[in-house]
Amino acid sequence: MTLRHPVVFLVDVDNTLIDNDAIQQDLKEHLEQVYGPASRVRYWSILEDLFDELGYRDYIGALQRYRLEHPLEVELLAMSSFLVDYPFADRLFPGALAVLKHLRSFGLTVILSDGDVVFQPRKVERAGLSAVVDGRVLIYVHKEEALDDVERRYPANHYVLVDDKLRILTTVKQAWGSRVTTVFAQQGSYAHDSKTIASLPRPDTTIEHIADLLRCDLPRLGMATRQADSSVQAIR
Repeated sequence: MTLRHPVVFLVDVDNTLIDNDAIQQDLKEHLEQVYGPASRVRYWSILEDLFDELGYRDYIGALQRYRLEHPLEVELLAMSSFLVDYPFADRLFPGALAVLKHLRSFGLTVILSDGDVVFQPRKVERAGLSAVVDGRVLIYVHKEEALDDVERRYPANHYVLVDDKLRILTTVKQAWGSRVTTVFAQQGSYAHDSKTIASLPRPDTTIEHIADLLRCDLPRLGMATRQADSSVQAIR
């Protein structure tokens, strides 16, 4: 019988723990410097097409598709090394690892992300995130559609979901109701899309930086959800 935990913290990766916007900018600059502006534009166009098709950014898949268009450009092999060997730990938001360690003092802590089966796990591992949560890493194609599996693997009386995408938080809230506290990390481009934010319900709690969780009343977050206009309370 699987143990039911009092509270499970589910923490997103991209633009929640890691500055993914900065990683993308590094990739664009590298593409332009090494392969030229036209290559950068074309690769990013393929990447966006795959995003529309898959629902996540498949960086390696986009590179493979780009290579099919340029079969003689063997120099592209170096691009795969740039992606796989990227120093993801250098792009962690300040306090990211400390937050994960801190959360573990109050409940089981799990990385919950979405993405491809190569690049995303590599990012989580090389950034040091997997080690901090003892390998408790869940990566789905669409995590908001895999909530039954999350519950099966980590059953809990209450969940706390930390994410930079209000759309994800809203969907999970609709599914789990009062069993989840949604924490909106206002970091990255998605978190500052004013049009999207205005069209969705407010989360249970909003933080400006992931490190803010180091100063939060975490036991309260792990209790039954409060009113939608609740705010993070600092520990005194």
